[in-house]
Amino acid sequence: MADVQTPHPKYKRVMLKISGEALMGDQGFGLHPPTVQRIAQEVKSVHDLGVEICMVIGGGNVFRGLQGSAQGMERTTADYMGMLATVMNALAMQSALEEQGVFTRVISAIRMDEVAEPYIRRRAVRHLEKKRVCVFAGGTGNPYFTTDTAAALRANEMNCEAILMGKNGVDGIYDKDPRTNSDAKRYDAVTYDEVLQKNLKVMDASAIALARDNSLPIIVFSLDEPGGFRGILAGDGIYTKVHGGSKAGAGEAA
Repeated sequence: MADVQTPHPKYKRVMLKISGEALMGDQGFGLHPPTVQRIAQEVKSVHDLGVEICMVIGGGNVFRGLQGSAQGMERTTADYMGMLATVMNALAMQSALEEQGVFTRVISAIRMDEVAEPYIRRRAVRHLEKKRVCVFAGGTGNPYFTTDTAAALRANEMNCEAILMGKNGVDGIYDKDPRTNSDAKRYDAVTYDEVLQKNLKVMDASAIALARDNSLPIIVFSLDEPGGFRGILAGDGIYTKVHGGSKAGAGEAA
């Protein structure tokens, strides 16, 4: 019987970026444990291929700094509160992964030694080499920067080969929201500059520029599709790739 595992995954070390909203399932707020466990199972399936995995999880299911600022809260304080929300999500993911038998380290840009390791690049790289999943929390440690930028920053620092953006409800990049626009067109591939010029909703501009300047590809896929994360590492699945080519590959899907 053939081995069902892929002996040579497409990437050896990747950054998985997911939103905080991905953890709340069909709830309107907070954490939905079965959903957290399902995502942890997806991560384990890729970890079992021998892939070294970094993760960054947003905090929007608990608190979003921009929304707090819009409601009159001082921006810096609101952003720090959002960073703390990402630590809560990282701890939840760590617990779910370790229940699956995957050794995991939460590494925070804001020191809180009782619950997470401080960010020390060489130590984090060593964890990856030992096949531990590293969940980077606390954003960049600075206000005014999103977790998208934190993901691009850590991916470059950890020498990841790609950023995988797990999205809810969409299986790639579209010219408009396909959930509300039946005529939305999907891209198979697109360049960094096109993402910025067309204002495609992938990552914020700082994160795209950081990925572009370091030729780090971004793979956008559906987090709702069972086995989607593993499929991409196996060279299959449906996704959109953001790259540095002069032309967007394949253009728009039919």
